[in-house]
Amino acid sequence: MSTSIPEDLLARIEALPVWRGPIAPRELSGGLSNRSFTVEDRNGVFVVRLGQDLPCHHVFREREIMATRAAHAAGFAPELVYAEPGIMVSRFIHAETYDAQKMRASIERVAAMIRRFHQDMPAQICGPGFMFWPFHVIRDYAHTLRRSDSPWRDRLDGYVELARELEAVQSPLPIVYGHHDLLPANVLDDGSRLWLIDYEYAGFSTAMFDLAGIASNAGYSDEESLALLTCYFEAEPQPHLLHSHAAMQCASLLREAMWSMVSNEFMDTPGVDYVAYANDNLEALESTLDRYRSRYG
Repeated sequence: MSTSIPEDLLARIEALPVWRGPIAPRELSGGLSNRSFTVEDRNGVFVVRLGQDLPCHHVFREREIMATRAAHAAGFAPELVYAEPGIMVSRFIHAETYDAQKMRASIERVAAMIRRFHQDMPAQICGPGFMFWPFHVIRDYAHTLRRSDSPWRDRLDGYVELARELEAVQSPLPIVYGHHDLLPANVLDDGSRLWLIDYEYAGFSTAMFDLAGIASNAGYSDEESLALLTCYFEAEPQPHLLHSHAAMQCASLLREAMWSMVSNEFMDTPGVDYVAYANDNLEALESTLDRYRSRYG
């Protein structure tokens, strides 16, 4: 057994009623808000994901469980084999985890997968629908941070005004079911197909936030963003869509930075420096916003 896992967590994992035979959990690196472990027993290899509700981030695990099961039924996510409050156990996928370079090299595959996801997921969703609108999230994060001792409190009015500016140029699009956390590490490639993991923020919205998240999180150039939109819409996008997408990329980076600001107040994930992560995203926002304003004024 791994000695790096706290005894209480190890005991909780070992006590789950799904195992067949002895297990030796191993912690996976990279999670920003959850802890995950691989476990192998006689039935195969699994991922155990630990995470409580996070009201400060609008994350509720019952909804995540529903979305994960829906995504498996639609052919996008590994099978969820067990869930209880605070724990999800899914089948392990032997696959390569994407990074920014792979996201840039796989524009057509990623665009086709996200288009299918947006089209196919609504039929699998059960229960109350959740709406994800990034500009509301940004405003709510500002409300939360104003009640804290956040080092970014003096900047919040500027962030809210920027969000208002970026929201005003969004083009109306059909409502789809989106993933809304398209960091490269949430895309897996098993050699024949792509998979999506982590459905904490999944919900109904327009396609533009997912498309912008792909581009901003992987550092797409303007040419790569144009290729992504062309593949997704199966036609060269009109100027108003390019404008909306460029603005939403800025919103995506602002939301990610403010996510980390709020996390710094309420969360303590081992090995995660939320201040550094917020500053990294603010730096990316600055350069992306400069590019946006040089093009659109």
